[in-house]
Amino acid sequence: MAESAIFVWEGKDKQGKKSKGEISSTNPAIAKAELRRQGIVATKVRKKAAGLSLTGGGKPKPADIALFTRQMATMMRAGVPLVQAFDIVADGLDKPKVGDLIRAVRNDVSGGSSFAGALRRHPIYFDDLFCNLVDAGEQSGALETMLDRIATYKEKTESLKAKVRKAMTYPIAVLVIAFIVSGILLIKVVPQFQDVFAGFGAELPAFTLLVIGISDFAQKWWFMVIVGIAGAISGFTFLHRRSKGLREAMDKLMLKAPIAGNIIEKSSIARFARTLSTTFAAGVPLVDALNSVAGAAGNSVYTNAVYKVRDDVSTGQQLNFSMKATGVFPNMVIQMVAIGEEAGALDDMLDKSASYYEEQVDNAVDNLTALMEPMIMAVLGVLVGGLIIAMYLPIFQLGAVVGG
Repeated sequence: MAESAIFVWEGKDKQGKKSKGEISSTNPAIAKAELRRQGIVATKVRKKAAGLSLTGGGKPKPADIALFTRQMATMMRAGVPLVQAFDIVADGLDKPKVGDLIRAVRNDVSGGSSFAGALRRHPIYFDDLFCNLVDAGEQSGALETMLDRIATYKEKTESLKAKVRKAMTYPIAVLVIAFIVSGILLIKVVPQFQDVFAGFGAELPAFTLLVIGISDFAQKWWFMVIVGIAGAISGFTFLHRRSKGLREAMDKLMLKAPIAGNIIEKSSIARFARTLSTTFAAGVPLVDALNSVAGAAGNSVYTNAVYKVRDDVSTGQQLNFSMKATGVFPNMVIQMVAIGEEAGALDDMLDKSASYYEEQVDNAVDNLTALMEPMIMAVLGVLVGGLIIAMYLPIFQLGAVVGG
């Protein structure tokens, strides 16, 4: 079977307008036939040249999808036809693989597929929530409004994720830096002092002996220590991906962690409120919307709670009572939901709750960052200072003896 390749084409669409793009095929003839099936008369079809890209050719990331959605919403609001909007957005991107993805969607749409149907062919980049919202926009005839709403949702969600990652990365960075600095001192610096101490002929302080012992261990087994740490991390990652019980246990543990637990809890509540607000405002039935919300919660404790809420709501119970019964949602959110249900403005109340908790996460991350900066200096100071003191204690003692 012939291997498929990417072909660059130029031609005219059904309206006779000049168009261009890329298509995957085994040879130019089959590519032309596929384009003809899509209503495009190709004048040029050539194999795309392989080469290095200096503009960032990695796989499309969620931030790229958010940017694509925002640009599509802007183009459609300006009255640009859907297929032409794809071309404009794809040509304006710096990442070739993101452009390839958009052109693939564009080719499906120009071939007669719905926008949501074209997106569903790329589930890695467009999840069920995204596709369902686009489908709702197409069905209601308000696609540009829905794209704007999805873009706002994606932007706020990605911003929230970035803040949480920042909060989690900072303590890990401190530990890694401390580990590296200590390793260098133990393996490279302490042995130099050992040679000096060998000629003293006196008993060394206990603290110095402890550090020398750790140094000897580090010199002999440093490679095994690194392999062991790497193996432990890899093993944990493997089990975390495959064990639902481990994931749930870790999620519960993370919620109880000092400082970080508060950030994770508030971010999960913000994502719950933001996702439910967006889906409910799009006209998605509440029970169906809660299915999408559960997948976007980001923590298994809240995922399980949302599924419990969905089951209760499907039996006719009010949303705020169902949320209260789970015991994981704060009273403020429950009261806002109750007001929204009473006033018929649930999406608006959820949006306000999401904005409040997003701001809370932002403030918590800023506070954590401000707290960690002096902590970094303190941790490194204790480690480096402790090692230096351990090495100079025998010299101080020798000086005291000589002076006496």
